[in-house]
This record gives sequence, structure tokens and C-alpha cells, in this order.
Amino acid sequence: MPEPSDTQTRHDQHGRYPQAATVDDFLDNLAAVRARMDVACLRAGRDPGGVRLLPVSKTKPEASLRLAYAAGCRLLGENKVQEAFGKWEAMQDLTDLHWSVIGHLQTNKAKLVARFASEFQALDSLRVAEALERRLQVEGRALDVFVQVNTSGEASKYGLSPEDVQGFIEKLPAFPALRVRGLMTLALFSAEAERVRQCFILLRTLRDQLRQSAPASIGLDELSMGMSGDFEIAIEEGATVVRVGQAIFGARAMPDSYYWPTATAGTSP
Repeated sequence: MPEPSDTQTRHDQHGRYPQAATVDDFLDNLAAVRARMDVACLRAGRDPGGVRLLPVSKTKPEASLRLAYAAGCRLLGENKVQEAFGKWEAMQDLTDLHWSVIGHLQTNKAKLVARFASEFQALDSLRVAEALERRLQVEGRALDVFVQVNTSGEASKYGLSPEDVQGFIEKLPAFPALRVRGLMTLALFSAEAERVRQCFILLRTLRDQLRQSAPASIGLDELSMGMSGDFEIAIEEGATVVRVGQAIFGARAMPDSYYWPTATAGTSP
């Protein structure tokens, strides 16, 4: 079996995945993704049970999400809060379907996230933390959150600079409705696997350092990193959550710039 360091990205498949149009398509795609995850875990000497697959359903219509649900998906990831909220409203008959918001959040949308999401993976400012806390207190709910870190150094990406994360995390115990679970990042979109890998190594190394001094209420067990084109590399470097969209649902009609409005085109699950 190849060494982990030999793993390549699959970004060349970006935009080419066939559409999943039936429950069987979703079952096949989910099985294929999980097989890739299992092989990556084997290469890295990890237990596959330690890596969670988050299917990303952004841009996809309700009918497609219902097929994914029929194929066993119970947690779906969405970027745009209003789109996700609309899907949640339309699918409340599926009482065990849960939602993870993985895209940048403006403070005026915090009330929507507080209403329906079970997870928010893009926390990168105290203003958003304050807005979420206020709305969650009104709703009587708590929310699992991940702190987003910009590991690629690209000005076009959201997320805290690595050097700012410790100070940020030290302030989060002031928001008891936010249950901090770990860190999230979007790696560099590149065919050069080693450059992608360095983003994941940076996040894991940062997490390990932060664990030494993090407040007791702050959980740092989770690393959300890796998408359709690079999740094998992410798993090799310690990912506990991989966010996979196109390899499960198929290519998206909308350009990436619409769903990552300030991100480099191509940074897509």
C-alpha cells in the first residue's frame, strides 16, 4: 500500500462528478466515499470509526436532499444560512434530519442558525459569537461550534490567522451556549498535494498546541478538514470530520464563487 505521503489530490475531478439522481446513486456514492475514507485510515493507522462524514448539500434541491436522507444521511452541511433555513422549514417532516452550517455567517443571520442548526463550523469572530449566544439564549438551545482557521494564508479566505486563535479561544467560555468542539479549515485548492497537506498539518499542530492551555470548557477533539478532492490527505493528517459534497451529490450548477463569495474559486467540498 502507498505511504500516506504519496497520496494525491483529486481536484482534477472537480465539477465532473455525475449527478446522483436516485437513492441507489446516493448509496453507491456514499459507499465509494466511505471506502476511500477507510483506505486512508488504514494508511494512517487510524480507526475509521474516528472520522465522521458530513455530506454537503449546498445548492442541491429539496428532492435531492430527500434522496440522500433515504440513503441514510441524517446530518447535512450547508453554506448559505437562508438557503439552509428554507430547506429546514420544508423538511420538518424528517424529524431526525440535522443541519450543519459550514459557511461564513453575518451577525444578522445568527437568529436563523440559532433556530435550526445543530452545528456551526465557521466561528471566526467575537461579534458572531455574541450574536449566536444572544439568540441561543432566547431559543433555549446550545450549539456545537468549530473555530475556523485560515491555514492557507490566502486573503480571500475567511477564518482566524493561526496566531490569533489562542486569544480567541480564551474568550469563548463567556458564551456558554456555544459548545466548542474543535477547529475547521479550508485547505489551499491545489493539485500539489504537499501544499494541501501543509494546511492540514498546520491545523493539527495548532490544535495540539492549544490543548496545552485551553480553558477547561473548550473542547478541541475535532478537526474538520478535507473535502471531495483532498479528504484522504486530511484523514492522514488527523481529520475527524470530512465535508464531502460533489462526490456524494454530484457536480453543482452554481459557481463556487456564489457559495464561497470571498473565497478562491475551486475551494469547494
